[in-house]
Formats: sequence, C-alpha cells, structure tokens
Amino acid sequence: MKVLLAAVLTAAVLTVPAQAMAEPLAVPGQSVAMQRDFGLTEQQMQQRLASETSAAKLLPAAQKAAGTAFGGAWYDAATQKLVVGVVGSARAAAVRATGAQVAAVPVAAATLDKQKSAVDKLAGKAVPPAVSGWSTDAKSGSVVINVQAGKRSQAVDAFVAKVAKAGAVTVKEVAAQAPRTFAAGTVGGDPYYVSNIRCSIGFSVYGGYVTAGHCGRSGIVRGWDGSDQGSFRGWSFPGNDYAWVGTGYGWWTVPVVLGWGQVSDQLVRGSWEAPIGSSVCRSGSTTHWHCGSILAKNETVNYGNGQLFYGATKTSVCAEGGDSGGSFITGDQAQGVTSGGWGNCSSGGETWFQPVNEILQAYGLTLHTA
Repeated sequence: MKVLLAAVLTAAVLTVPAQAMAEPLAVPGQSVAMQRDFGLTEQQMQQRLASETSAAKLLPAAQKAAGTAFGGAWYDAATQKLVVGVVGSARAAAVRATGAQVAAVPVAAATLDKQKSAVDKLAGKAVPPAVSGWSTDAKSGSVVINVQAGKRSQAVDAFVAKVAKAGAVTVKEVAAQAPRTFAAGTVGGDPYYVSNIRCSIGFSVYGGYVTAGHCGRSGIVRGWDGSDQGSFRGWSFPGNDYAWVGTGYGWWTVPVVLGWGQVSDQLVRGSWEAPIGSSVCRSGSTTHWHCGSILAKNETVNYGNGQLFYGATKTSVCAEGGDSGGSFITGDQAQGVTSGGWGNCSSGGETWFQPVNEILQAYGLTLHTA
C-alpha cells in the first residue's frame, strides 16, 4: 500500500513516546540526505542540528536585547553560533549576554525592511525577465538585486536606477536560469491533485494541511489514491504563495513529514524560525528528501509575466515539478512550503519557500505538532 504525504495517513493514530524530545533531531532517512548534501558525518550532522536549534530559540531574546539597534541575524556554520547584527555599540554587550555573537552592521533591520518595501512598490509588476528578484542584505546594509548571469541590459540598468530611489542597492549576478514555480501536470501515483495540477502537501494543521498558493484551484482535491480528500479553503498567489486545504471524506491529519517508504517519517514538533545560514531539508512528491542552507529571507521573486512573490525565503536546496507545496523543515521544526526555483536535482539549483508561520497567521490555523 502506498503511503500518503505529510498531512494524511490511513493507519492507526500516531502516538508520541515520552522520550521523543531526547531522540535525534533527524530520523535515519533525513540524516542520510543531510550527510549526502552537506558532506557531513552522522555525528557532525546531529551536532549542527543541535546548534541550529539552539540558535533559533535564542534569536527572540537576542533580538529583544538589541532593541532598535537590531540589524538582522544569521547562523554561522563555522562557529556554530547565532550572529546578531547590531548598529552602534550601545546594545552590543546586552546581546552578547544572551549568548549570541555580535557583528557591526550599518543599518537597522527595521530601516532596511522599509527600504525593501519601497523597492517592491517602485518595481511594480513590470520587472525585466533577467531580474530574478531582490532581498535585503544586513551585512552591506543594502537591497541586493539579483540579475541572471550574462543578461544585464539597458532595461535591467533602468530598473536598478528606478528602485535605487528607495536607498542603497547592490547588483549581484546569479544563476542564468529564471525562477519558476514547481507545480506539474498530473502523474499517476503522486500525492494530491486538483484539476490537472499535481502538488505536494506541506504540513498538517488542525482541519487540513497547508501548501503552495499557486496550486490552489476550485473543486475537489483528490488524494494519492484518487479518492476525494477535501477542498481549498483559501489560496493566495501571486504576492504570497500560500494555501490551505480542509480535509474530510475519512482523511485525518498527523504531525509528520513522510518519506514514501524511502525516507523515514519525521515528526513535526513546532515552527521555530531558523536564521539565515541554517541547514534546511525539503520533502516533495517528485524528488523526496534534499537538503541545503537558508540563503536569504524576505526576498521578492520574479516568476515572470507580472507574477511577483514577496516575503520568500531562499535556499540552496534543489526541487523539480510536482514538489510545489512540499515541506521545508529544520530538525523537527516546520519552516515553510515549497514555492519555486531554478535548476533540478540532477545538476543542482535553488528553491524559495513560503514561511509557514505567515500561513498560519493569515488563516488563523494551528500547526498539528507531536
């Protein structure tokens, strides 16, 4: 019997042992994927996950200590420490007292986020196809405009000049391939379908599951076996890329990300947001488990034809068609649902995800956790 995706099982209700929190943060299948994609030993991988979990849980206190001087944060894999950007020196000691490292940055995160919002407005919908997107960079104190390699033109320069009215911008050359969403046409044996679209389930919530907004359609959503599963209760794309499906017809939710018999199931215990630099793994119906690092947050992605996705998190993880909506997870903490990217899992690529906490807040949902 074929197993289901992250939100649904036709088996006994999952029970969580009392010692679950003492178990390794990565189950065997996820562990293998991380060791493969990061070149780590089992011990190194578990140590990294433990350090990243500590960093994620430290971030709220460190940000509070920085106050208005907070200039962003990231995880340093070399030192296995959370690094907090601080403007000036007045709050540095308070931040260090939390256990975080401190780095001097030129601009407060709140100021830089306002600049990025201004860039979004100045950009409008007419973005040159060669511009993959843009995001803030705490270290340089600027908004970085990502331009595909070898495709800089007068149109790109004119776009950069227009958005530079909002403040400091930096142009960065990125992969020559343009971002695209990772939905796919219907293929037999894959996890959920709506109309002629096949996508992947993200995370269980009470009453259903969350997934990508560009997969959203009216009508009945069907499960892996073709039976009626539920319907989209809400979706948003472009702008955002989130949706949720309310389930019924005998389907129920469990707090796991599944591996279809090839990768062990991963319990989901929360949604602490991992900082930039942290490792992250993606589970999708086409390419299963692949891992990488979080590269940027609050990025605007240009999917072309006026389809812009705001607030995306960029990763070095690969993905392919049909993986849309699938789970991004760090250790046992839900991070987001797959949106799109460039490349594939043979030659490599990058993928963006929609942060899961924003979806929960938008629809008033509660993540189903172990």
